[in-house]
Amino acid sequence: MSSNYKNLELIDKNIIKCELTFKIIIIGDSFVGKSCLTLKAVNGTFNKLYSPTVGFEYFNYSVNLDNYKINLQIWDTCGQEAYRSLINSFYHSSSLAILVYSIDSEQSFNNLEMWINEVKNKGNPDISFILIGNKADLEDNRQVTKEMANELCEDNNIQIFLETSAKSGLNVKNMFYEAANILLEKHKKHRNRISSTESMKNFQLENNLSNQDTANDINNDNINNSNNNNINNNININENDEGEEHRVKRCCF
Repeated sequence: MSSNYKNLELIDKNIIKCELTFKIIIIGDSFVGKSCLTLKAVNGTFNKLYSPTVGFEYFNYSVNLDNYKINLQIWDTCGQEAYRSLINSFYHSSSLAILVYSIDSEQSFNNLEMWINEVKNKGNPDISFILIGNKADLEDNRQVTKEMANELCEDNNIQIFLETSAKSGLNVKNMFYEAANILLEKHKKHRNRISSTESMKNFQLENNLSNQDTANDINNDNINNSNNNNINNNININENDEGEEHRVKRCCF
């Protein structure tokens, strides 16, 4: 699931006006490094003593991709059960969910099924997913293999899987590039569907108008033919009347 990142261009995070804006949500168990990943991408910082997120945090991150300026509104959520009802409110309006587990915690990986089902049941039915195996720098403590992650992707139609490290920065920016790329492609497909639908509606409208014009022309032709027949009948009647008049006059003599 590799990608070409040469078109990736980071934009100053303070840029407000972007051509396209999407809301994405980052979910997963506590202590898998969700906030550290986001802070590494947005600020370039890593703090191993960073405290767990309470509720949620908001970040803005922008990329330039294929001549589009894409603004990602990132909602970094906590993984604690106590805040689960609060997190649910963010599912519905999100276009993409980034699922994060830690490669040194099989439990955090196993819990992803619960997170996926929660998003599908309570969120946007058209939402996309990216799978992230964080803490790739802890290879010696690995509990989750790449094969396990790829199998999860196949079972849940997840397009992208990356292993990342908030500590070293491995694939951190690429994670958001992939998110922007998926959302941009979906936007283009949606725009093309609308364009095709509008074109079909216009074609049907023009076809209906053309058929109506043809019907009107036929009706007009029928009216003209009827008028011509009436005129011819009147001429014949007049000729007959003149003939009768002549005959009457001849009889009078």
